[in-house]
Amino acid sequence: MSKGPGLFSDIGKKAKDLLTKDYNADQKFTVSTYSDAGVALTSTAVKKGGLSTGDVAAQYKYKNVVVDVKVDTESNIATTLTFTEIVPSTKTIASFKLPDYNSGKLEVQYFHDHATFTSAVALSQSPAVDVTATIGTPSIAFGAEAGYDTTSGCFTKYTAGISVTKPDSSASIILGDKGDSIKASYVHHLDQFKKSAAVGEITRRFSTNENTFTVGGSYAVDQLTVVKAKLNNHGRLGALLQHEVIPKSVLTISGELDTKALDKNPRFGLAIALKP
Repeated sequence: MSKGPGLFSDIGKKAKDLLTKDYNADQKFTVSTYSDAGVALTSTAVKKGGLSTGDVAAQYKYKNVVVDVKVDTESNIATTLTFTEIVPSTKTIASFKLPDYNSGKLEVQYFHDHATFTSAVALSQSPAVDVTATIGTPSIAFGAEAGYDTTSGCFTKYTAGISVTKPDSSASIILGDKGDSIKASYVHHLDQFKKSAAVGEITRRFSTNENTFTVGGSYAVDQLTVVKAKLNNHGRLGALLQHEVIPKSVLTISGELDTKALDKNPRFGLAIALKP
């Protein structure tokens, strides 16, 4: 694949990951194994409140094809087929779920040194179509996204964004929700290995005149331990500690509370991921 501006979904992704990734309020246990035949098997158990769920996922790679299959406790089967370079500089992704026969989706991604395009079509009688386009370079990119419902003949979404990326920082602005919201974010890496970073994000919704400002960051205590924290102007405080207990096996403890209503019970989460 070319080293172009990236997909539209990459705009603002670094800030979003810093503020949301690995934060959870559930108990989650994941075990992954790998075979010599190229099959990766992952089992996940989640306890949310008094409800326990789980799934088993398998991934098989062969040359330029990747097959992912996931089965959950309700016997739903989700399958994704990814084909790389069937046509030069493209990636084709086909996905479907059973027993929901109308959930099929076909997506084609095209990568160029100065542009990327994606087109996704739902495989149903009245398909919805999503299209994205991004132009620029790895340093600066402009992009747009649109969704169209062929049944109603209306646009379901349209979004535009811009991102600027430097070796030690990145910034983005996204106009979304059909022009009803704007989000600006900035990430600054504090070390050359990009293990510690600070992030700020502000979102304004025009229809309600509501502003949400969030600051946060991550700090690498050592090679095995990372701590993260975030706080918004509504008083929501979140924090987590992630430690690599043994090589490739990670323990994550996270929590969140409302600093403006300390009488409410805080939320805590625990995740364990074991890999060979």
